[in-house]
Amino acid sequence: MPHLKIDYSANLDECTDIGVLCRALAARLAGLRDAVGQPLFPLAGTRVLAAPAPHHAVAGGRAGYCFVYLNLRITPGRGKGLVAHAGTALLATVEEHFGALMQTRAVGITLHIDEAAPAYEGKYSNLASHLAAER
Repeated sequence: MPHLKIDYSANLDECTDIGVLCRALAARLAGLRDAVGQPLFPLAGTRVLAAPAPHHAVAGGRAGYCFVYLNLRITPGRGKGLVAHAGTALLATVEEHFGALMQTRAVGITLHIDEAAPAYEGKYSNLASHLAAER
């Protein structure tokens, strides 16, 4: 972890590139550091996933209105200040991405961070070895 899941109204696909947002958020997550300069999250565990909602009703069903819901899931072990720092940094990235669009479109954006220990966590990955080979 961290895993950042983005649900958004599909009408955003006509006016912004969500893939660009995903890459910007992934870079932001990878760049976050704690007080002593260590990565806040493991790079190999970082995921940013986005899925459009083709059927949606925003603000009571108003035509053309858009939403973005971001949910960051992290494991416990970071102080509240570091979690808030991560949230502020991610939201700044989102605001930068949507700033110009929000001058012309109604967009509701929410970021939630959930911290929970998994009841079970199985892993099968070779991402860490590929990352090491890149260095």
